[in-house]
Amino acid sequence: MASEISGDILRLIDANANRCREALRVSEDYARFILNSEELVTDIKNLRHDLSQTLKPWLIEAIIHRDTPGDVGTKIKTATEQTRSGIPDVLIAAGKRAGEAMRAIEEFLKTADTAAAASKIESLRYRHYDIERRVALTLRPDHNLESLHLYVLITESACKHPWLQTAELAIQGGADCLQLREKNLPDAELLSRAKQLTQLCRQHGTTCIINDRPDIALASNAHGLHLGQDDISLPDARKILGNQKIIGLSTHNIGQARRAKLDGADYIGVGPIFKSVTKPRDFVSGLEYAAATRSVALPKVAIAGINLENVDQVLATGISAVAITAAITGCEDVAGAAREIKSRLMK
Repeated sequence: MASEISGDILRLIDANANRCREALRVSEDYARFILNSEELVTDIKNLRHDLSQTLKPWLIEAIIHRDTPGDVGTKIKTATEQTRSGIPDVLIAAGKRAGEAMRAIEEFLKTADTAAAASKIESLRYRHYDIERRVALTLRPDHNLESLHLYVLITESACKHPWLQTAELAIQGGADCLQLREKNLPDAELLSRAKQLTQLCRQHGTTCIINDRPDIALASNAHGLHLGQDDISLPDARKILGNQKIIGLSTHNIGQARRAKLDGADYIGVGPIFKSVTKPRDFVSGLEYAAATRSVALPKVAIAGINLENVDQVLATGISAVAITAAITGCEDVAGAAREIKSRLMK
């Protein structure tokens, strides 16, 4: 079968097979050592294996035709390929390199009597495109969320004072992030409040997040969105909001936390830690789950039933950010309550 292909094309297959496998290895090692994703590692490894198996009839003779000293392309370099600004640049370059290499192999296999092999390479290329998309979802901008400690949820029914006044008092007390969480408002009123809260937060350099509604988050120019497990999927929300907005996701077990990382979450809500009056649930994930999330490389915000009396238990799990509603917004002295909890978080 190898004799059906000329020596020049065998050289081309050899170079591009090497290029493709090397690029896939870069993606695989990112999935293995940075994402800790067995699922993605397995899919990339299987793609590399299937590529090798498809090209196996020609690989030995292709290596024999290799002429690295005589390859004019080895001496041609561009300035951009000599530097990488960060991990996203590394992964994007690897993804494009793998796709280009497979396309070159596919096209030149078509020049010989190897249509079946070319078709197999085409199907591998489509598999690669899906892997490339999945990797890209995890390449998030740095929103400096590790510096976020006090996250206050604004729900009018839980506020002692008018909701916007409560929001401003929470900011005065040290809230790093405010989330507008209103489940039953008409859309026009919800958007109006989202715009007001976004304006207030931007004036004070505080992050503003909208609960559940990517359309409202986008229309109000909030910093981002928070989703629950039963809301629109995170990848679909990303299509609406684009790559620069923050998206957080509530998680209740370690499997959901790991999936959130693969789906491109910027942070995860971890809980419910304790039983909550604000949002009663028939289960508690607890402190054990909070501690288990240390294995997930994402900013984490513990949520549900957290107050001044139990916040130290949360901090002991390794999570340094908490989301609070009633223990702050339901107080007469909102700023004072926020300030006291914030001081515990900053120890």
